[in-house]
Amino acid sequence: MSDLNYHHLRYFWAVAHDGNLTRTAERMNLSQSALSAQIKQLEGRLGQALFERRGRALHLTEAGRIALDHADTIFATGEELLDTLRESARPARALRVGALSTLSRNFQLSFLKPVLGRPDVEVILRSGSAPELYAALDSLNLDVLLTNTPPAQDALTSYVTQKLADQTVGLFGTKDRVSGNQPLEQLIAEHPLILPTRETQIRAGFDALLRRVRATPRIAAEIDDMAMIRLLARQGTGLAVVPPIVVQDELKRGELKQAAMLDLHELFYAVTLNRRYPNPLLAELLDVSNT
Repeated sequence: MSDLNYHHLRYFWAVAHDGNLTRTAERMNLSQSALSAQIKQLEGRLGQALFERRGRALHLTEAGRIALDHADTIFATGEELLDTLRESARPARALRVGALSTLSRNFQLSFLKPVLGRPDVEVILRSGSAPELYAALDSLNLDVLLTNTPPAQDALTSYVTQKLADQTVGLFGTKDRVSGNQPLEQLIAEHPLILPTRETQIRAGFDALLRRVRATPRIAAEIDDMAMIRLLARQGTGLAVVPPIVVQDELKRGELKQAAMLDLHELFYAVTLNRRYPNPLLAELLDVSNT
């Protein structure tokens, strides 16, 4: 039996991480046909297809994911060997994080705080829509996805969902708008509201709360960006319906005050793939989040 050709494995490893045969060929100064031939030889040696083509995109098969896990370990070990023998510093390890574009920046920073600034860690943070980020997670271009909506689960999915935080939602506004302890019905009657958009978890819960108390709000703005909600609240546009973590800096500086806390919660989750070799940095972060 012939040994595994590690040149073929490295070519596969490069394409798997780039997700694009053409881009990898250009980067490695090879023709597409030559690079494709190298991967075909590796597939022949393993007896398994490592990629499947969907349109113009390459996607890893299950065998490809297993091969990539092993390749990551092999080449990381090789780098560590070189560093050890050269007595050089350990190279930075990459942590690839995806976060919904609507997710609180303060929450993202709170989650990443244990590794930010570490000389041995490079954080790659990507924001986008849920379909974009789940596709990146499925193709192993992300280690973890941060979201406030857990994915649907069935017997065929390989997602692992872990709850990170449970934040009570409140009403927050400037000093001019918040004075004394006013009941919720009075706050809603007297002040315009800055609300998340209707497809969000918070908005669905808040609309249900309004129906229970039979209140009709005056809506100043509906926004899918928590940073913009903070800005409008600071400018006095209205009372913002958000978890405290979203406006924690403004609360500390006295720019905003709490008008009321609601019987409403926003949950935050980390979604990963069930991988044989998960990123060890991710385990550190999830352990911190559970303490």
